[in-house]
Amino acid sequence: MHIDTLVRMANQIGAFFEAMPDHQEAVDGIAQHLKKFWEPRMRRELLAQLDAGHNPGLHAMVLEAIQQHRGLLA
Repeated sequence: MHIDTLVRMANQIGAFFEAMPDHQEAVDGIAQHLKKFWEPRMRRELLAQLDAGHNPGLHAMVLEAIQQHRGLLA
C-alpha cells in the first residue's frame, strides 16, 4: 500500500480519537485501532518510513501513539 494512503488513513483515525477529552486515552486508542484493524504489513510499512527518518505527514497525536506503543505495533 502506498505510504500516502497509510498516512491519510492513520490521520483519519487520529482525527476521530483527537475528540476524546483524555489525551492519553486517545493516544492509546489510536495504537489499539492500528493494531486491531491494520494488517501487519501496513504497520510495518509505516514504521519503516519513520525508521528511515522520513516524516510522512502524520498528525502529532498519531506520531505520539506510534512512538509510545511501538512494541505493540511492530
